[in-house]
This record gives sequence, structure tokens and C-alpha cells, in this order.
Amino acid sequence: MFQPRTLGRTSLSVGALGISASYGVPATAVERAIDAGMTYVYWGSRRRGAFAEALRRAASRSHPHVLVIQSYAPFGWAIERSLEGALRTLGRDHADVLLLGMWNRQPPQRVLDACQRLRARGLVRFIAASTHARPVVPALTNGTGIDIVHVRYNAVHRGAERDVFPSLPADHRPGIVSFTATSWRQLLDPRRVPRGERVPTAADCYRFVLTNPVVDVCMTGPATGAHVEDAVRASELGPMDESELAWMRRVGDAIYNK
Repeated sequence: MFQPRTLGRTSLSVGALGISASYGVPATAVERAIDAGMTYVYWGSRRRGAFAEALRRAASRSHPHVLVIQSYAPFGWAIERSLEGALRTLGRDHADVLLLGMWNRQPPQRVLDACQRLRARGLVRFIAASTHARPVVPALTNGTGIDIVHVRYNAVHRGAERDVFPSLPADHRPGIVSFTATSWRQLLDPRRVPRGERVPTAADCYRFVLTNPVVDVCMTGPATGAHVEDAVRASELGPMDESELAWMRRVGDAIYNK
């Protein structure tokens, strides 16, 4: 079983699997996910009403979870407005994490200053950034106030094993959150998997990602209650063994090379 862990150098205790708002999962399934330990809860760019309802109910039950609010805004004032609007919608006075969406370079100082103003106002505790540009990760987390990074990592796209994970400091490292565990469902598609190889499930994809000890949280994007159960099953099964990892790498390499 994957146990809860501290998210990098933050003080945040999180479950190994996170859940995103973007794909239409029902409110009851979100509550089931949080109850099952999927406590890194990501209110992203597609802010679905059912997800908001689930978060309001979770807050009223004082159910512990880490609230992540994302903004793709490129300007400090727009990031502040986006965060404030999200908090009003959810009826919250602060978010645990403000996620700066898709920065493939270091954010300009005006953006970092805006984040620090939000922190000083008590509206957010920690700052995160997501990126597809793996070499920029050290710059994102060195002296910027950014303590968490979201990076792409899955069995098809394993470049983070070369470009990101080895460069992280052994002590006081940033939190690492992975996204696209199924490689946009390519790993689940029988037409893309070589003959003679078992087709991975979503649970297999999550387990592959989380077996890497550097990854703190693997994001999931469920659309249904069944998708949440796949994630719960992955958490219960825990890390893959070497034969399972080798199988996932073979499948991933075959898809990548196509």
C-alpha cells in the first residue's frame, strides 16, 4: 500500500494519489476519493460545479485535505483575482497551494512578488508551478519561493528520470507531483500496446509512477466513480516489483517509438 507522505520540503501531509476537478467526476466520487486518502485535491482550470460541491461538503465535515488552486494567468494582478474568485466559489479563506500553470521558464519577478503578497495576506500557504520544460525545474525552485513542481512522468515519457529527478537536492528538496500518468490514455489503448503484452490499466499507470521514490503525488483525472475506484485500487496494491516495472517500460517504449 502507498502510505501518506510529506510533500517535499513543505509541511503538508498528502496521500500518494491526487484528484483533479477537470474531468467531470461526480461529487460523491470526490468525497469517496478524499475518504480513501486522495487528499491532494486540485481545483484547476476547468472548475466543475460538482467538484466545488464536494469540496464545500468536505470542508463542512472538517475532512483533512490539501486544497490546490491553479491559475494560468501570466500577470500578478490576474493571479490574485483568479485565486480570490476560486476561494469565494468554494467558501474558503485560503488555499494550501497556489499552482502557477504551465511555466516553461522561470516566472518573472512581478509574478513571484504577487505570489508572496498572497502568502503574506494568508490566502495561500505554498506556491507550486507546473512545467513541460524539464531542464527549467532547478531554476523554478531555487530562490523563487516555489516549493512544489508538477512535471510530466509516465511509462511513455520517462525523461524526468534523466533531466529532473537526479538534479534534485537530497535534503530540502521541492515536492514533486506528476501528471499524465496514462499518457493521455495511450497506455490504456489496446491498439497501441504490442502483441503479447498485457494492456495496462489506469491503476497500473499510477503504480508505475508512484514506485519511483522521488514522486510524492501522482495526479488522477477521473470522470466517473469507477475511475476513482481504479485509483483507490492502485493505492491499495502499492509499489510495482521489478518484473512489473520492466513490462510497463516495454509497453511505454513501444508506444513512444511509434
